[in-house]
Amino acid sequence: MIVVTGATGNVGRPLTRALAEAGRQVTAVSRHAAAVPDGVRHVAADLTGPAGLEPALAGAKALFLLLSGDLHAAGARPADIIGEAAARGVRRVVLLSSLGVETRPFGTTRIAMRAVEDTLRESGLEWAILRPGGFASNALWWAESIRTRRVVAAPFGNVGVPIIDPADIAEVAAACLLEDRHTGGVYALTGPEVITPRQQAAAIAAALGSPVRFHDLTRDEAKAAMAQNMPAELADDTLDILGNPSPAELRVSPDVQQVLGRAPRTFADWAARNIAAFR
Repeated sequence: MIVVTGATGNVGRPLTRALAEAGRQVTAVSRHAAAVPDGVRHVAADLTGPAGLEPALAGAKALFLLLSGDLHAAGARPADIIGEAAARGVRRVVLLSSLGVETRPFGTTRIAMRAVEDTLRESGLEWAILRPGGFASNALWWAESIRTRRVVAAPFGNVGVPIIDPADIAEVAAACLLEDRHTGGVYALTGPEVITPRQQAAAIAAALGSPVRFHDLTRDEAKAAMAQNMPAELADDTLDILGNPSPAELRVSPDVQQVLGRAPRTFADWAARNIAAFR
């Protein structure tokens, strides 16, 4: 049995589907009830503490651990989940971490995630760590404005980073869960090229077959919008990366190619597959 946390999200959903299609028994974990592929067991759980995952771990041998907002919840002890998994007989854990653990290691969020990484390394379990950069699916933040006004409003329109398609993260995660050769691997996951927000808007316009206007936001305007959906500190961290990426954050990683034997998907490919969200 393989347990997938965050199973209804942009990474967890395709990962759950891929594992089920490979004939594996899968338990999909999300905070709320959700539809899952045929043959997949669903468990609603809160991951702010290890006890929240107990019902899902029965019979599990591998765990995909995506903490997301649970990492930042008041009183959260996410590293304890790894000990709980080991106590319940899990042998392999694949952790979705962040490229920022390497590129900007001193922020509160990255320190917390690095602590989870270190706990996993020291657990005695088989493990792999995935460190993606920015997600192509973050463009869904623009979906409503594109649908209604054909406009993208974003800061730093001409500053790019090599964002990654979440489907590629899911495929790498599946490989790490299923293949022994990835044990002990730490993979930096990026797309195939640096792409700016303005270029992303153009790619969505091309997929739509309709012009999309780009509107530059100031940093303060962007932070105010982002702070409605994330802690202000995390919004600042994100804006620091988007506005002034370091050489390490601009680097196109070879790790997707190494794991999957093919180049990572482009943003244009992601946009074409998800264009219904913008119509």
